[in-house]
Amino acid sequence: MFSDQRFLRFAFSQLRAVILASAAIFLAATLWGQSKPRARDLGVPFDGTPGPYNAITDVKGVEVGHTTLISGDGKLEVGKGPVRTGVTAILPRGKGSNDDVLAAWFTLNGNGEMTGTTWVDDSGFLDGPVMITNTHSVGVVRDAVIAWKVKHGSVDSEGYWWSLPVVAETWDGYLNDINGFHVKPEDAWHALDSAHSGPVEEGNVGGGTGMICNEFKGGIGTSSRLLEATAGRYTVGVLVQCNYGSREQLRIAGVNVGREIPEHTVWQGDVGSIIVVVATDAPLIPTQLKRIAKKVSLGLGRDGSYSGDGSGDIFIAFSTANPGAATAKGVHQLAMLPNESLDPIFLATVQATEEAVVNAMVAAETMTGINNRTVIALPHERLREVLKKYNRSAQ
Repeated sequence: MFSDQRFLRFAFSQLRAVILASAAIFLAATLWGQSKPRARDLGVPFDGTPGPYNAITDVKGVEVGHTTLISGDGKLEVGKGPVRTGVTAILPRGKGSNDDVLAAWFTLNGNGEMTGTTWVDDSGFLDGPVMITNTHSVGVVRDAVIAWKVKHGSVDSEGYWWSLPVVAETWDGYLNDINGFHVKPEDAWHALDSAHSGPVEEGNVGGGTGMICNEFKGGIGTSSRLLEATAGRYTVGVLVQCNYGSREQLRIAGVNVGREIPEHTVWQGDVGSIIVVVATDAPLIPTQLKRIAKKVSLGLGRDGSYSGDGSGDIFIAFSTANPGAATAKGVHQLAMLPNESLDPIFLATVQATEEAVVNAMVAAETMTGINNRTVIALPHERLREVLKKYNRSAQ
């Protein structure tokens, strides 16, 4: 009896610890979202109606987690740092679900990597999370996801277990000791285990820690749109890891902000890549989701991207509708919107993509990395002044 009581006390103490940890994660995310200004706070005008968090997590069930790795300063010593990198995890139905989602992907320019997409094409499903990290850490994150899923999942009815994780990358080697391989399996696990709904941390976090966008500091950004289509109201959410673009091409709210703020550039030309994840609760099948993924390109074009030769611009879209569609037995009845009803979703995707990129730059902070290289953040007051100069400020 005594041992049973000890076990119960231990079990309750563990449960209490989990609850407190979850509350702390949510509180930290909320405070982050409240303390950092976003593009709209600076008067940037955007079309469309955002969801409560203006984030990909406005799509019910979606969770996002980050592991941010920052250490060391000064001269590069491969294997020692400085370290400016991390991992971001997007879970379509949250940590507690093993239910696949219908999905599709699209590459605008292929100088990049997103693993697992061959099977997404053939099956029409996304099995598990979408992970984003730096270029040289794709392998370790991919393997870590498999190990994480083995721990949290179970074999199928025939005792068979396999996984083809979706892991994408952009290159952070200008600021980070990318060949030091500082991202470890436990970092991917932490991003997965800490994933949460609600406000999403942006800027120099997770996989976006060491990224550069339009020669300003870049990183993670997100946005969402609420819309009405046939037979319902739906949400589209977008998350970007932006690491692309030249300063002189940067446009915000239609204004060539890059030419107005020309100082402290990093390089010439459209250098880098961008990964974009689109989530929606609208009932769409993979051919329709492919069309949604393609529309990301138009949102990036609004921000001035022309998808240069050296850029890896790769996008994936999924729908959280039609739960249970991937179960192995029986005949499945799928709901889908007619193609003639997709225009509001196309537009929402373009709008949310445009805003997510600007949110990433607004949230990012000036960073100094290897060999004392510094990339400045988009200066908020200068942005306000430029928007007012061209009568584009919403304030």
